[in-house]
This record gives sequence, C-alpha cells and structure tokens, in this order.
Amino acid sequence: MAKPIQPILLGIALSCLVVATTVHAKQQLVLAIGGEPEQGFDPLLGWGQYGNPLFQSTLLSRSKDLAPQPELATEWSLSEDRLTWTLTLREDARFADGSPLTAEDVAYTFNTAAQAGGRADLSALDVATALDKHTVSLRLKAPRITFIDQLLTLGIVPHAERDNGYREQYGRHPLGSGPYQLVEWQEGEQLIVERNPYFYGPTPAFERLVFLFTGEDATLSAAHAGQVDIASVPSALAANVPAHMQRVIMESVDNRGILFPMQPVNGEHTASGAPIGNDVTADIAVRQAINLAVDRDTLVEVALHGYGRPAFGPADGLPWSASDERLVAPDPEQAAEILDAAGWQLGDDGLRYKEGLPASFRLTYPSGDTTRQLLAEVSAEMVRPLGIEIQPTGRHWDEIQREALHQDAIMFGFGSHSPQEVYYLFHSQHAGNGFYNSGFYANPAVDAHLDAAQAASSFEQANREWQAAQWDGTSGYGVRGDSSWAWLVNLEHVYFTNTCLDVGDLGVAPHGHGWPITANLLEWRWTCD
Repeated sequence: MAKPIQPILLGIALSCLVVATTVHAKQQLVLAIGGEPEQGFDPLLGWGQYGNPLFQSTLLSRSKDLAPQPELATEWSLSEDRLTWTLTLREDARFADGSPLTAEDVAYTFNTAAQAGGRADLSALDVATALDKHTVSLRLKAPRITFIDQLLTLGIVPHAERDNGYREQYGRHPLGSGPYQLVEWQEGEQLIVERNPYFYGPTPAFERLVFLFTGEDATLSAAHAGQVDIASVPSALAANVPAHMQRVIMESVDNRGILFPMQPVNGEHTASGAPIGNDVTADIAVRQAINLAVDRDTLVEVALHGYGRPAFGPADGLPWSASDERLVAPDPEQAAEILDAAGWQLGDDGLRYKEGLPASFRLTYPSGDTTRQLLAEVSAEMVRPLGIEIQPTGRHWDEIQREALHQDAIMFGFGSHSPQEVYYLFHSQHAGNGFYNSGFYANPAVDAHLDAAQAASSFEQANREWQAAQWDGTSGYGVRGDSSWAWLVNLEHVYFTNTCLDVGDLGVAPHGHGWPITANLLEWRWTCD
C-alpha cells in the first residue's frame, strides 16, 4: 500500500517539478497514478503481473485485442505434446547498463521465479534452458493452456552471475531492458525514471517521468494547480476536471464483488491461526438471495457515478466468460421466497433467523477505499428489507489477512487479461491461497472443468471449459449455480490528462487503477509547442 506523502515534502517536490515541466515541457511528464509496489519493482515477486513492468521487457506483449505479439521473442512455438515452448530472442536487446540480454538471462528469470513464490505462477514449469545465445526452451511438467500468460507478463532480469546481476535488493534497484530505467525512488513520495539509452524499441517521446505517490485529495489539488500531467482520480471526483486538463476513460475488466465464506464454522483455522467459516454465508439460500436483491445498475450510478457497468462474473465480456451469466433485473420477491423455503424465518425485529441463527454477517473492505466502502454500504441497504443484516466494516489489509479473510465476506477487486485468475479463484486446490479462493470454495464438477481447460489443446476448447465451470447446465460457481460471489460492478478507470498530451488508444486495463495506463507509453505524444 502507498504511504501518504507529507504535505511539506509534497510542496517542495511539486515546486521543483513545476520549474522542470515549464522549462522542459516536452521532455518530462509528471504522473500521479498511485500504485507504489510494496515489494519494489521485482518481476520475480510479482511486479508487472497486473500491468506494464516498465523497467523490464517481457518475451511477448499483448496487442489491443489481447493477442500475443513479438517483444523480446521474435518467434515462438509449442511442441505437439504441449510440453515445450521454444523461443527465439531478438539479438539487439540490451539491459540499461549496455550489456546484452541473452537466453541465459531468460532461463535464469524463469527458473528463479518458479522458486521465488511470487505472484507469477510458474508451478507448471519443469526447467528453462538456454539452447544457445538467442534460443530458450521452457519445459513444462504437464500441459498448461495459461502458461503463455507468463511469457506476456514476466519481466526478464539479468542472471545473478553477471555484472549488475539479480540481487536480493533488486526490487529497489531494478536493471532491465525496458524503455525506462530507475533513477531515484523516494519511497512513499516519488519515483523518477529516465529513458534507457539501450532500449531496442522506438525512443520514448519523454526523456523523464516522475511518478508522485499521493493520496486522492493531494492528487486532485496538484492537478488543479497544474503540477501534474496525468492524475488518476476516483469516480466520485471525476466531474471536477481542471480547466487545462481533459477527462480520459480507460475501459477495464477491473471488477468489485462480495466473496462469501463457503464453509460453516467447525473450529478449523489456517496455518497462520485465522478462523475459517461463516454459518450464514455457507447457506446457498443467503447467497442466492443477496445476488437477487442487489440492484447493480443503481450501484454503478451511486458508487461509481456512472463510470462502470454491472458485473455478474469475474471476467464479463472476455472469451472465457459465459455470455449469458447475468440477471435481468433485481427480484427481491424471489429472494424472499428462497429464504422462506430454506427455513430463514422473519423475526419481529425485522431480521431473519434459522434455528436461532441470525442472518447477520460482516462485509469487510479495506479502510481508505471509498469506492469499496460505498459499494458495501449501499449493498447492505439493498438487502436489509429481506431481513439480512450486512455489517460494512473497514479494516487495514494486514488485519483483514490476519483475522477476517476466511470468516468475513470481503469486498474484493479482481480482473485479469488471463483466465488463470478464474482458476485461482474457484479451484479447490487454491482454497485459502492468499486472497485467491479465500472463501474455501470447493466443487468437484467445477474443478474438473477448470482442469480440463488447463489441459485443453486449443484456446477454443479451453474457453468452453472455462465457461462450463461458471455454469454447465447442472452446476457451476456462478449465479445460476453455487453463487459463491455476488459480483457487483466493473469499473471504468478515470484519469485527468493535460490537454496537450495525446495518450493514444489505451486499450482495456486489468485490475489496478494506475500502472496499466502506461502499457502503451511508447504511443504517447505532446501535441503543443
């Protein structure tokens, strides 16, 4: 989580930056887009998995329609048994210190990331091998349709045995072959980067980028004062556009929804001691009723101020999501009938009870996140007439992980360019795996579909299995099946940009309001004299 910048330091930093941007308007951009990574800029620990790694290059990159295209790799192929990827690397790639990037660096990156336990899932990798200076082989333990995602997101680091190679503090001093190199990182305050003179691609239009790590109010104040060129703003502030700026909307698959604990309370705890289970949300009738009662269109208007759309699954609109997974309209009457049939009787106090158990539970959200707070509060009001009491509760992420993650309903945000996220969220083998499947969802039929998708011989076949995991006509994790979540909204990412800045076609962002906007950084241009 980003640390709040001190007002005095912010004033000093911005006063300096105003001079710089006045003198070198076409050479420097100042961005306040948030997203400061706690673990630094280390791809082996997860940097770049939800956006552009900036300092490092990936083997492949995504086109605007999310199709793979060349990056470090100019050619790639998968063996007939779908176990071996072979990639040919471009010969002009160099790290920012001028040293050549070779297949040895790629093999080292993949082998080390597989052991690092970071966000990059390389559990399917058997071994990566440099076949020659510019050819690398990635051997898998078993076919994995989503392994290509690591070719698209894992930034390549220099081999530890070379000069300036990978070290323990690499995340604070990253060396890569991407378009920019780190100059200075004042944690909690700002990040300064400059062009990598050895970058193999087109020269970026801007020599220097300065990223400010400011809170919402400070960001908006800086935008109105003309001290930033790009500002990330919450939807609640989107109407307050500074005179010299324009509002830019980036479509996204970034969603928000309520994850339900799926297991009843039975005294079990995780290895860290966190309690597991919730007797109320473990009842499918409660989960179905909430899904039927929430008015997603109203949530978009009230919580997102219109900057978004209703959500009914984790990947709405993407090829691996069932296109008919949606509810036509809220139906509180049907919700009440479901609760009645399941034995949840309405008491004199307006609350439902089942065998003495009140239909009441906490809905926890990260404190300081105003959007999630509003979603939680408005959702609670929507289900209250049913006799279900939802208690919106703001807590710090550390506290949520330590105490609430597996016993409270959680207002989560996800959204990825890859169906791998669906696998993480709903396969039983990932139950209790950090934020993924923290509700301990388990359905053998869903597991079978997810496994079949991973082992599929084509993306078309895999997509049919991903969709069947959501609903196969009999079972599924979605609203027609187990209702393991109440997905609520898909966000639009809102930015204010200087009217002189052309950011091109931004594409579709994954989860994370901030760094994803830099994915097409090489297209940005300053249009004023």
